[in-house]
Amino acid sequence: MVSRRELRVRVGPSGIHFFNRVTGLNFLIDEVKLSSRVWAPAPAHVSIALTNACELNCPYCYAPKISASLSFDSVARWVRELDSNGCLGVGFGGGEPTLHPDFEKICRYTATTTGLSVTFTTHGHRLTDALNSGLNGFVHFVRISMDGVGETYERLRGRSFSELTARINAVRKFIPFGINFVVNSNTLPDLDLAARLAAKLGAREFLLLPENPVRGRDGIDPSTLSLLQNWINNYRGPVPLVISESAAAILPGLSVLRGEAGLRGYAHIDSQGVLRRSSYDFQGTPITSEGVLKALSLLKERCGEDTL
Repeated sequence: MVSRRELRVRVGPSGIHFFNRVTGLNFLIDEVKLSSRVWAPAPAHVSIALTNACELNCPYCYAPKISASLSFDSVARWVRELDSNGCLGVGFGGGEPTLHPDFEKICRYTATTTGLSVTFTTHGHRLTDALNSGLNGFVHFVRISMDGVGETYERLRGRSFSELTARINAVRKFIPFGINFVVNSNTLPDLDLAARLAAKLGAREFLLLPENPVRGRDGIDPSTLSLLQNWINNYRGPVPLVISESAAAILPGLSVLRGEAGLRGYAHIDSQGVLRRSSYDFQGTPITSEGVLKALSLLKERCGEDTL
């Protein structure tokens, strides 16, 4: 029997969405259209940057290079609010979220106090057996950044690639995982090898992240983007491909649920407590004592999205 905490039900413009946070199963009944009055007011998924701290200095990183970190009490208040307003899951990030002093406590609190799916994104090099064991049962999915393979990875990330694969082999015993892959002209040639390695390691998904313009960089160039689209069209690997909300518009075919685009589907809270459309968006609304949904309403007005 599936408990109510494991199984989430979200009503929205796409229909009635069932989601099991433990298995990752998604089931949509799109034949039933309910009134907008009963649609879930929170985004389906929210990412939360717990801290800007990180030992790496990747050139395409979006995290601001200022010292900032969220308090446990703030995160606890926000996840409770999101949980009670139809959000399906939260993803903790950074910087490097495992550097937050309350990281394990936050994951445990969210998993036991709410019905939200708990995920986090990491560079992977801090996934020790002690941390993996402590998170076991309290994190439903971990996303590990692997931009390039071998020498490409080591040149861009400045860390050992063999150490990364060892860390992945260690965490897979405790928590299901996926691979995040930033795509640019440097990493595109490694896509085939990276996808095969993801399958060999047992990844559940392969998340494509076309590089965004940030910190003076132009982002993915049109030629590389075209080659990436061709690669997606020809992909026949066993690991499912997914794509970020921010990239869905430029790479059709891996889109989000109809009707759940924009701030209905996704929002980001940065390490200073500002609600944004994505981690790359400069426009945001600070979350005050009135909560996340109030900030969401103001952000929708500012961005010209409907506020239903």
